[in-house]
Amino acid sequence: MGKDEASEKSRRNHQNHSANSYILTADIIVMLPLSENIASVPPSATMAMNNKSKEMSAAGIDVISLAVGEPDFATPAHITQAAIDALNRGETHYAPSRGIPELTNAIAEKLRRENNLAYDAKQILVTSGAKDAIRITMTACLNPGDEVIILDPAWVSYDPAVKIARGKPVHHHLNENFQVDESLFEAITDKTKMIIVNSPSNPTGSVLARSSLRLIADACVDHDLYCMSDEIYEKLVYGKEHVSIGSLPDMSERTITINGFSKAFAMTGWRLGYLAAPTSVIPYMDKVMQHSVGNVTTFSQWGGVAALTGDQTCVEDMRKEFEKRRKYVIGRLAGMGLSTAPAEGAFYAFVKVDGDDNAIANKWLEEAHVACTPGFAFGSPGWIRMSYAASMERLEEALDRIEKVL
Repeated sequence: MGKDEASEKSRRNHQNHSANSYILTADIIVMLPLSENIASVPPSATMAMNNKSKEMSAAGIDVISLAVGEPDFATPAHITQAAIDALNRGETHYAPSRGIPELTNAIAEKLRRENNLAYDAKQILVTSGAKDAIRITMTACLNPGDEVIILDPAWVSYDPAVKIARGKPVHHHLNENFQVDESLFEAITDKTKMIIVNSPSNPTGSVLARSSLRLIADACVDHDLYCMSDEIYEKLVYGKEHVSIGSLPDMSERTITINGFSKAFAMTGWRLGYLAAPTSVIPYMDKVMQHSVGNVTTFSQWGGVAALTGDQTCVEDMRKEFEKRRKYVIGRLAGMGLSTAPAEGAFYAFVKVDGDDNAIANKWLEEAHVACTPGFAFGSPGWIRMSYAASMERLEEALDRIEKVL
């Protein structure tokens, strides 16, 4: 066999081998079992309800969606302009994994000024939204089997975030006033690693009192636990005081503070958040960032700088509008004979219902064409979460429709 003939035969064999490998690989992908860990994680009930409402809308049905926690306002103009300016001057390259210095410095200053938290800029990590900050926290802090206490009713993604990091969620219900009491200590075992705090709360809108935060802090100090404090709704409080648990005595070195820009600045699509963590923890978090997202979109970070350092009137204007809507929604619900959890913050009414909350939420969607999220998704059957992040006109129409099908 000549050299050219041998080469051609080798080429054909390689092609056949490659094709067969592709087919074999495709077959293997179909046949191989996928992650049992991820299989145990349920899909987001919030997203499921929102997707169902969008399908109905696409079919020509006028659905009012109150299922998702997203401000209906546009991002303030000075923030958008800062990102445009950053694009125009070429801020389109990789950024440091922890965030651009201008933003980490602005975050550290904000936390010092507003939250009484003494973090250095080196203790800040800019993330792709607060949800990403939670993912990074769990990945960096948990070992397989570590227990994380979640205070129910709780946001739908805390439990999956713990499971994905191979931790074990332990659900502990708040009391009838949606506060913490001494029973918290009964949930702690020798495997407990962390307690999650979310105040103001999604889904209830309740704000944890200083006494509740002090009990959590005592539990963390006494049992050497971390505390992850999700404070994404801190700017949206109504007649209550927001307190960062990391500012309490002995808590700065065991608290991971999570926050972001989505709720206060109407920047949900920007995917911009941050965490602040003890010096012993932040290098682990940075490694997770380096080997996953890498860095947050550079020009978006300049929007974050403008949000924190610019005029804050826009934040208060949005808060006042939410407060107006809150008063209307809670009043209308009360007039229908429906009670709610203390709506002291965020932009949710957590409504007590008689019967199967999932069935009732689906009835509201199918008969009234109003989408809300059933309480079982938050660990609280018998309740329904209703967002009032919608115009007054749409809220009035939504409540009129619900009243007709009660």
